[in-house]
Amino acid sequence: MTADGSPSTHRFGATPTSAEGTPEVEWQRWFAARGPWPDFEPGVRRLVVLAAHPDDEVLGVGGLMAAAHRRGIEVVALCLSDGSASHPGSPTLSPTELAIRRRAEVDSATSVLGIEPTRWCGLGDGTLADHEDEIEAIVEHTLAEQPETPTALLAVWAHDGHPDHEAVGRGARRVGDRCGVPVWMYPIWMWHWATPDDPDIPWERMRTFVLDDDLEAAKREAVQAFDTQIRPLSPAPEDATVLGPHILDRLLRDREFVFV
Repeated sequence: MTADGSPSTHRFGATPTSAEGTPEVEWQRWFAARGPWPDFEPGVRRLVVLAAHPDDEVLGVGGLMAAAHRRGIEVVALCLSDGSASHPGSPTLSPTELAIRRRAEVDSATSVLGIEPTRWCGLGDGTLADHEDEIEAIVEHTLAEQPETPTALLAVWAHDGHPDHEAVGRGARRVGDRCGVPVWMYPIWMWHWATPDDPDIPWERMRTFVLDDDLEAAKREAVQAFDTQIRPLSPAPEDATVLGPHILDRLLRDREFVFV
């Protein structure tokens, strides 16, 4: 099924990011009632993390990336798009200016986490479904840098709802299948449009990575670098905050979630 026609993209499109979505209190109530998922442990020597936009990797698995680095795992993060479409019609920043700002923001965020800067791929924000061949070529090239090193891909989830996220996830899955490397995926927008015990979510594949106090604090500090996303660019409606508190509440937990 194409990205435009997937059930998850329809559900994402029907739940504006300005709307509350599923409140964090509902998720926490469900977590407490159902009990914990199995722990996630990245048993590889190299972890290639794929983001659609310059903040996905930090919001989704920033703590996990920092922990992997501290354990001696090489962490290579790739941002596929330039992030230039988060504020269409902005009177404050042009798309080019926004892309420059967002690249600087993700560099600051990864510095806080103590990992190498995210590699900037620069494909058009909002157009990744039209560039899946290029995405796959970029990922295959990254894997080919160290073909003998045990490596896994950790990509934004292929059913996350946002078409760019889904394009990256699909590409990662195809590359993983061809190259014989594990592919794990992390959700971002799923927490906004899905509901507890949602039948469309493969909960049986979910694993969690618990953050210690230092990792949780580092992730929270890193997210503060995303100034263009967590604060308005100006009072103009086109410059409104993208990642409001209701969204950040679901992404700044004491644990992170990965589909295996």
